[in-house]
Amino acid sequence: MTARGSLPAAPPLFRRLMVGNRGEVAVRISRACDALGITPVLAVSAADRGAAYTQGRETVCLGGPRSTQSYLDMRAIVQAARQSECSALHPGWGFLSENPVFAALCEAHGVTFIGPPAHAMHRMGKKTPAKAAMRAAGLQLIPGSDGILTSVEEAQAVADRVGYPVLLKAESGGGGRGMRIARGPDEVAGAYADAQAEASAAFADGRLYLERLIEGGRHIEIQILADRYGHVIHLGERDCTVQRNHQKLIEESPSPVLPELERSRTLAAAVRAAASIGYVGAGTMEFLLDQGGTLRFMEMNTRLQVEHCVSEQRSGVDLVIEQIRVAAGHRLSLRQEDIVLRGHAIECRINAEDTTQNFRPAPGRITRWHAPASEHLRVDTHVQSGYEVPPHYDSLLCKLIASGDTRDQAIERMIAALTDLVCEGVPTTVPVHLAILRSPAFRDHHYDTRSIPGWPPA
Repeated sequence: MTARGSLPAAPPLFRRLMVGNRGEVAVRISRACDALGITPVLAVSAADRGAAYTQGRETVCLGGPRSTQSYLDMRAIVQAARQSECSALHPGWGFLSENPVFAALCEAHGVTFIGPPAHAMHRMGKKTPAKAAMRAAGLQLIPGSDGILTSVEEAQAVADRVGYPVLLKAESGGGGRGMRIARGPDEVAGAYADAQAEASAAFADGRLYLERLIEGGRHIEIQILADRYGHVIHLGERDCTVQRNHQKLIEESPSPVLPELERSRTLAAAVRAAASIGYVGAGTMEFLLDQGGTLRFMEMNTRLQVEHCVSEQRSGVDLVIEQIRVAAGHRLSLRQEDIVLRGHAIECRINAEDTTQNFRPAPGRITRWHAPASEHLRVDTHVQSGYEVPPHYDSLLCKLIASGDTRDQAIERMIAALTDLVCEGVPTTVPVHLAILRSPAFRDHHYDTRSIPGWPPA
């Protein structure tokens, strides 16, 4: 019995937790488990079995080296969790982290999925229901179709109404696939056919919707966190404008160009929107900042993002720990008024890619590795000397996160960190990051999603 008016005791945390991901993701989740006194069990593929980051950890081999044989095999992962007596599973980011079928499968077999409930994930994973929910909560949207397009003729009519250029987008899309631009009426039919074909091949879903193409915008996202009792908070925004082929290269917080009134208005609206759909866990709302200074909602990622670290650095909140606690039935440990966002943080994603060969992935053996160290620097990595970069997965080697009192200070500290990083045996994207950070365009905010400041070099 609890005292009258007091809250019931928080349920116990999980004893053992399956980590359904690899590399730096597995290291990050394991670190949070260690802090909570939870035993992490790493699900690994044949390619990752015996990798340095798994040493000293319990592991379960899922299957072959390809992701379809391991990290994307839903039944194998759930079976591994059950057999290793894990009562919860953290999917990380990427792979199955936004798959509502996987979330439901976990719950059906008595394994707590650390993420939003399947119904919220399904609703927000489809672009048009997500936009309808966000519109109702007061967020600004990009002008476009009210729902799924039924024909080329409807696409033509909507395009004529909202104005050119327009973007045809896959309802189940992501990563830039299933998207085509039409700059005039004579291009709509071809863009529609191409986008539909790519969407069908990539997602087994050829449905499309249409938006006016906002050129010269900035990519802004808002980090939210919610518990199952209706409490929602935000951890500020991140600017992810520096991208290549829709893949983020550099992220920073706060955005150096977001008007303060628009920031406060949209942060509050994002919290209301998440509460209105019964969201639970960590999530990210993505926006496009148009040239008029308005943030327009694009989509919601129902998982933790790769770049969550910059929000953690500014807020001091461990998002993975909060995810695990919320999934176990705990209330958020913080209220909005407890969140203090300090200074500036910048993240660089370092990949094993050959920038002289159009960023071609470069698997191979790392013969020497030395990560920089500083009180103002965070390094998230699974790599060490002798690590074999496999050809089967994303080529991310590490994330460097530099903090400073000001943006300029954070930039200088990041440049020093990139200069001190040693990786021999495989090429990396370090030269790109250095070129970007040293460019006048990046320093002066003269860039948008259409170009990479400072790259390629003059």
